[in-house]
Amino acid sequence: MQNWCPSWSEDETICARNVNNEVHFFESNNFNTITNKLHLQKISDFVLSPGPQPYKVAVYVPGSKGAPSFVRLYQYPNFDGPHAALANKSFFKADKVTMLWNKKATAVLVIASTDVDKTGASYYGEQTLHYIATNGESAVVQLPKNGPIYDVVWNSSSTEFCAVYGFMPAKATIFNLKCDPVFDFGTGPRNAAYYSPHGHILVLAGFGNLRGQMEVWDVKNYKLISKPVASDSTYFAWCPDGEHILTATCAPRLRVNNGYKIWHYTGSVLHKYDVPSNGELWQVSWQPFLDGIFPAKTITYQAVPSDVPSEEPKVATAYRPPALRNKPITNSKLHEDEPPQNMKPQPGNDKPLSKTALKNQRKHEAKKAAKQEARSDKSPDLAPTPAPQSTPRNTLSHSTSGDPEIDRKIKNLRKKLKAIEQLKEQAATGKQLEKNQLEKIQKEKALLQELEDLELGI
Repeated sequence: MQNWCPSWSEDETICARNVNNEVHFFESNNFNTITNKLHLQKISDFVLSPGPQPYKVAVYVPGSKGAPSFVRLYQYPNFDGPHAALANKSFFKADKVTMLWNKKATAVLVIASTDVDKTGASYYGEQTLHYIATNGESAVVQLPKNGPIYDVVWNSSSTEFCAVYGFMPAKATIFNLKCDPVFDFGTGPRNAAYYSPHGHILVLAGFGNLRGQMEVWDVKNYKLISKPVASDSTYFAWCPDGEHILTATCAPRLRVNNGYKIWHYTGSVLHKYDVPSNGELWQVSWQPFLDGIFPAKTITYQAVPSDVPSEEPKVATAYRPPALRNKPITNSKLHEDEPPQNMKPQPGNDKPLSKTALKNQRKHEAKKAAKQEARSDKSPDLAPTPAPQSTPRNTLSHSTSGDPEIDRKIKNLRKKLKAIEQLKEQAATGKQLEKNQLEKIQKEKALLQELEDLELGI
């Protein structure tokens, strides 16, 4: 039922199909003779690389009996021998995988997914993203937000890719070939990403069960160009010229309001067609063109003029219970959207700080400030002698006290005061303290007095 479909190379000189644990290769469309075979135990899926020769193939073998699943990359027709594979990546938690070659056939992205999330966090199952390069390098792509992976796309330059992931509102991030984040688009209602044919514009969109909001980004300067809304869209495609976009509402996904729109990336609708109410639209597609026919043009931010009257999207008012209907409306959000941020290391910084690192840094600074405050509050209760003198005196007490009993008492007092200091720090960060811990803090003044008396006695 699955993975039966034969696959051709881009120039159509080789064809491959999966047959009983083997991938059979045919050349020059001669299907009477199997030219080559790639045999691995339990091959479940394979993907041929795009572009000209040398052809490469990625194969997936699911794990069994505690052994991990793995994806291997081969160069056609070198399939024999222990070192024939160009690269290998093994991983657990994979019932099925999606393998995505980049345009230059130098690397593959693997979305591994399980049907059931055993943690119970999601009914979509669980997904992980892996990177495998033909030079043997491989890595797990670390996604900062938990949740499903909705979409992953390569840029046509083959040097970066964009992932849309995480529980709604979803995050979108561009990664480089080291799998380091380059730019984070923040969070928003989106579940798909589409690079333009020239790779200079990226559209992040929320289709399906989302409202059809699109964000059009200039990926060289990371600037937002426009935010059009294509409600009820079931299909999206870039025109080969890299300037125009097609969105459509097709049956059987939706059987009402069928039709299509042609947009300019600046957000203007240039053409619109609505199917009569008794008809259905099944498919729409751009006329294909070879790469390089249309040169890349300079990006414009000004909306191009259009003869099609603009439609203001209907804003559905939120339901208000009868008790609140005559009261003023308060704006409240379920989620605070994260703003976009550049993740490239800035001059002088070795590494950009992630959201978690920034949060920890702020917490650390708050803790430090609370500590300083606690010290300044405590200072009047200490001996009237100035602070700089107390340090040498304390140090001296270790070495010059002739009485070991007094030394032991001083040591114990200092230990207790240190524990009180730690408890105060925990309280400053918002931690709920136990009754006995609060009693300890109340004894601080008496302990400080006792320590002072002992030290002055010395």
